[in-house]
Amino acid sequence: MAFSGVHRDRGELRIHESVEELSTNLADYIADLSEASVKERGVFAIALSGGSLIGLMGKLCEAPYNKTVDWAKWYIFWADERVVAKNHADSNYKLAKEGLLSKQVPIVPSHVHSINDSLSAEEAGDEYEFDIRQLVKARMVCVSDISDCPKFDLILLGMGSDGHVASLFPNHSVLDVKNQWVSFITDSPKPPPERITFTLPVINSASIVVVVVTGESKAEAVHLAIDDLGPNCPSLPARMVQPTNGKLVWFLDKPAASKLESVQFCE
Repeated sequence: MAFSGVHRDRGELRIHESVEELSTNLADYIADLSEASVKERGVFAIALSGGSLIGLMGKLCEAPYNKTVDWAKWYIFWADERVVAKNHADSNYKLAKEGLLSKQVPIVPSHVHSINDSLSAEEAGDEYEFDIRQLVKARMVCVSDISDCPKFDLILLGMGSDGHVASLFPNHSVLDVKNQWVSFITDSPKPPPERITFTLPVINSASIVVVVVTGESKAEAVHLAIDDLGPNCPSLPARMVQPTNGKLVWFLDKPAASKLESVQFCE
C-alpha cells in the first residue's frame, strides 16, 4: 500500500500502488467486516452500487474468501439502481449477479433485495423503502442510534468524475431529501434517466461507508471531495458523505489520489 492514514475531517485514506492491490485489500476489508458483523449480530447487511465497484470486489469470489466468508448470513441491497429490466445492460443488479451473485458463493437468493423492475421509478423507490423498513423491524438491518434511518453494516460506493455517489448528482434536488430512505429521479444527467437511490441521511447512518475510486480521470473529484479547500469548496455529493456515528473509508489507487494536497497521514 502506498499510504494509509487518517484525514482530519474526511475519514480514513487507503491509497494503493495498483488496482490489483486495491482489489485484494478491499476483499480483505469486506471479509473482515462480514466476520465481525456475523459474530456480533448474526447477519451482514451490505449495500452495493454499480460501475467498476463490482469488478473490484471480484476477489471475494476466489480462494480463500469463497470458502471462509459466511455467505449465508449476507443480506444484499443496492444503494442505487437504474430503473430498467434486471437483464438490461444498465442494471446494477445484472452487474452484481454476473460479477458476484452467480459465482460459486452460497448467497441465499431470498437475502438478495433488489428493486421491482416492473414499476415506475417513484413506485419502485417507495416499494424498496417499504421492504427495507420490514427488514429493519425484523432486525436483519440495524436502526440508527440517533434517527429512524436504517444502519447498514457497510455501504459500498463508487464516485463519478463529477463527484456523484449512488445516484446523488451535483446540484440535484434529491440531495435535499431528508424524510425518505429511498428517493427517485427521472432526470439523471447520466443515462439512463430514471433511477432510485438511498438518500444522504441513510448513507450517513451506516456503520461504515467505503468509497472506492480508481483512475486519473477521478483525481480532480477526489481532490475536491477530500482536501481542505475553504468556504468556497464546491459541495460535491461525495463531500456530503460524512457518517454521523460511523466510519468513512476511502479506497484509492495512486492515479485517483494524485491531486490530493492537504492529506495528513498517521501511522
